[in-house]
Amino acid sequence: MMLGQDDALKGVPNRLFIAGRWCDAQNGSTLEVEDPGTGEPLAAVADAGAPDAILAMDAASKIQASWAATPPRRRSEILTEAWCRMLAAEEQLATVMTLEMGKSLEESRGEVKYAAEFLRWFAEEAVRIDGRYALAPDGSARLLTMRQPVGACILVTPWNFPLAMGTRKIGPAVAAGCTMVVKPAKQTPLSMLALARIFQEAGLPDGVLNVVTSKTAANVVAACMDHPAARKLSFTGSTAVGRQLAQQAGQRLLRVSMELGGDNPFLVFEDCDLDAAVEGAMLAKMRNIGEACTAANRFLAHRSVAAPFAEKLAAKMDLLTLGHGLSGAAVGPLIDANARDGVDRLVQGARRGGALVLTGGEALPGPGYFYKPTVLTNVPDDAEINRVEIFGPVAPVRAFDSEEDALALANASDVGLAAYVYSKDLSRSLRVVERLQVGMVGVNRGIVSNPAAPFGGVKASGMGREGGREGIDEYLSLKYAAIAL
Repeated sequence: MMLGQDDALKGVPNRLFIAGRWCDAQNGSTLEVEDPGTGEPLAAVADAGAPDAILAMDAASKIQASWAATPPRRRSEILTEAWCRMLAAEEQLATVMTLEMGKSLEESRGEVKYAAEFLRWFAEEAVRIDGRYALAPDGSARLLTMRQPVGACILVTPWNFPLAMGTRKIGPAVAAGCTMVVKPAKQTPLSMLALARIFQEAGLPDGVLNVVTSKTAANVVAACMDHPAARKLSFTGSTAVGRQLAQQAGQRLLRVSMELGGDNPFLVFEDCDLDAAVEGAMLAKMRNIGEACTAANRFLAHRSVAAPFAEKLAAKMDLLTLGHGLSGAAVGPLIDANARDGVDRLVQGARRGGALVLTGGEALPGPGYFYKPTVLTNVPDDAEINRVEIFGPVAPVRAFDSEEDALALANASDVGLAAYVYSKDLSRSLRVVERLQVGMVGVNRGIVSNPAAPFGGVKASGMGREGGREGIDEYLSLKYAAIAL
């Protein structure tokens, strides 16, 4: 059953979580959380400063050795218990997420399940951490390799998937035997605090997971990285911020994982099932209101199908209802006024350059930060909307004339996270997949994310992988021993 705001927020912590205790920020300040569907205050949480971050890192450092020595089966059992508790709390977690982030309740429920699945996946991986044993080529020694926890980690999560981006980092860290300090986005701290309580109730030892909420991320994260116990930084967010953090981490020689921005092309070839391509486009574009790093950003359609594809897509967009995430509407608000205004600036810039609006093309007056689902055609080559991550419900459609043309347009970006290809020709699909400069490709499907698959990009979309068998490797160091005969 649907929960009201008061019932959903009941029991959700609003303080820092350090060494197993819920505590106020040392400076006594708080951070206001806003409901993007109304523009009104929702709650207030502790606003941590650098001293709080240091305490959190101290807690992680203190228990790192004993946590690393905890049997893998016990770590697996804790993750499994947290998975069960997440699913049991689905309605509350989903409602909290909708209230602070804006996505529809249906999508939030889907994210709870998706987020929980990372805990189940890494519960299974915890007991499969292995090494190898071999004879040296000259026969003089035995070569033994083992994989061990990298140590205390700093995990910085974004606002657009506040639960899933948390479990995608916390799950493998717990499985590997690492302690951590999590800094959630200032817009969506409640989901992470609720998740921390679930881990506490699931039996995770005090200090393994610490959560510091703050409106000044730079100071808190810098204090964590400067701590002598820090060994790894994992960040999901914009490419610009990722570059800065990577430079800072480089000064400390921290292990780094970065999942950064995308400018994802959606390729529609002339031999595709056009209706299937439109359905896939709706998933690839409108999941999470378009506020997803994997969202299709540039729609590239063969000239022979570009017009009908755009028209069918616009007709689908026209059917979507806008409203508060708890109202039953299909499309919720963008995260804040800056996000809404930034999307509108891109659309109006394209229109001034000659782009045509098939549907949408304007912001709603409010309350809340809503933007109409939009389809653009005749987008000029030099339009800014072709070069930046839109992060909103806008689909610009451009035509191409050949496979080579499509690949040139698709790869004309300094980022390379995801791409989508629609074609009935398997040979063509494989050729295109091999030549696309991205880390993930959806072939005749509009969603690529899966806890069992490695998530990540190439070029300026980041480094490292999350999820899949590869995800736990980011939290393990390799040690080699030469054993004399």
